[in-house]
Amino acid sequence: MSRVIHPIERESYAIVRERARTAALPPWTRAVTERVIHASADPGYLTDLVTAEEALAAGARALRAGAPVVADSAMVAAGITGRPVSCLVRDPRAAALAGRAGITRSAAGIRLALAGAGPGAVWVIGTAPTALAELLALDADPALVIGLPVGFVGAAEAKRALRASGLPALSNRSEKGGAAVAAAALNALLYGQEAAQ
Repeated sequence: MSRVIHPIERESYAIVRERARTAALPPWTRAVTERVIHASADPGYLTDLVTAEEALAAGARALRAGAPVVADSAMVAAGITGRPVSCLVRDPRAAALAGRAGITRSAAGIRLALAGAGPGAVWVIGTAPTALAELLALDADPALVIGLPVGFVGAAEAKRALRASGLPALSNRSEKGGAAVAAAALNALLYGQEAAQ
């Protein structure tokens, strides 16, 4: 997928590369790290992200092959460009399920989305640690899980559980994260190293 790169974005990436020194990173790790730093203006992600080049490459291949993309929140979905995204957090069934099961609407949206996504989907969690915990409890068989929820309650723990799960994943160690960061990571897999050109 290609797009026109605005000169301001090109300059911004030059600044990211100057401050974060990403040149030695493997290609997909570099693309994700730079786009996350660009989206957050936080060079600390250079050492906070936990990536596996093979998992990122597999996620990029799955996206090119048309894998479904599922997001935990409307904010994450809105940040993903050029691809349809399934996000059921606002679906009335999610509210009903959340009430019946005693879970958050974000977790309920993830549970509902599994039927439509099936195996091999790319899951993008940037808002709710409970959505990531729910995904880990399901038999989702993902192509990739981008697990970057933000928060002081449960976020770091959910990301640690993701890393321990053995699923192909991208996460970070700290409590930071968020919709913009998670969407940026997915967009990096869609656009690769375009900003460097």
